[in-house]
Amino acid sequence: MPLSEQEQRLLDEMERHLMHNDADVVTAPRDGRSLSYRNIVYGTILVLLGLGGLLVGVSVPLIVVGVIGFIVMLAGVVLAVTPSRNPLKAVPSDSARPARAPSPRSSFMDRMNDRWDRRQEER
Repeated sequence: MPLSEQEQRLLDEMERHLMHNDADVVTAPRDGRSLSYRNIVYGTILVLLGLGGLLVGVSVPLIVVGVIGFIVMLAGVVLAVTPSRNPLKAVPSDSARPARAPSPRSSFMDRMNDRWDRRQEER
């Protein structure tokens, strides 16, 4: 059953409003922090080294080596999940935002929003 002209206009208006609000939510920085791949790699290496130290400490009757291994493992986990502290970047308003091509380093949601915007502009 096709929509009436008034229903179609209302649907289009709701869609524009939702897209405007969704774009604000998606592009708004949470708190300027994100996980760093470097921290994840270093943390994983520390966890593996700590696990090795823990195993050595258990197999050899030296409790100190096991405790140090556990502490190194714990430090690796903390390092891996600690977000990096990037300075907050000003988010331009929708009217001042230039049309940009998606870069290979942009996030998945940014690329999807760009595709959606292009599709809506073609209509």
